[in-house]
Amino acid sequence: MTKELKQQFTLKITQANKTQLIVILYEMLLVYLEETKQAHASSDIEEFRKGIKRTKACLHELMASLHLEYEVSRNLLALYGYADRELTKADARSSVSELSNVERVIAKLHGAYETVSAQDTSGPVMSNTQTVYAGLTYGRNQLTESLADQGSNRGFCV
Repeated sequence: MTKELKQQFTLKITQANKTQLIVILYEMLLVYLEETKQAHASSDIEEFRKGIKRTKACLHELMASLHLEYEVSRNLLALYGYADRELTKADARSSVSELSNVERVIAKLHGAYETVSAQDTSGPVMSNTQTVYAGLTYGRNQLTESLADQGSNRGFCV
């Protein structure tokens, strides 16, 4: 993952509500899957394995965030378990066909959570974070970010 993409995800996370955090995890997982496929295409086995490890880390975070007292969570756990097994097979076989299965499942869940996220009007999970204003200012095609609330009392509260 590029430095710029990490910064974008970090900014999204600091301003996200609970549902948006799940959407962000799905997005990160899909980015890592794509990087894993690219590593396999370039025959870089070490990066391929790192990519699978990163993808599994996102998947395990999704699994850990489930509230298993609800039936839908148990269904999601079964889907995540399937994806985890497919990633393990891909790692053991150095194959990308299993990655396509994982991508299909996660992409559908990502779309569903994006729809739900649009309806979630709750506030951000983190409070007391820096406010970032972004826009095209003072230059052609340059994105300028302005940071506000840079006081000494700034810190992340969850």
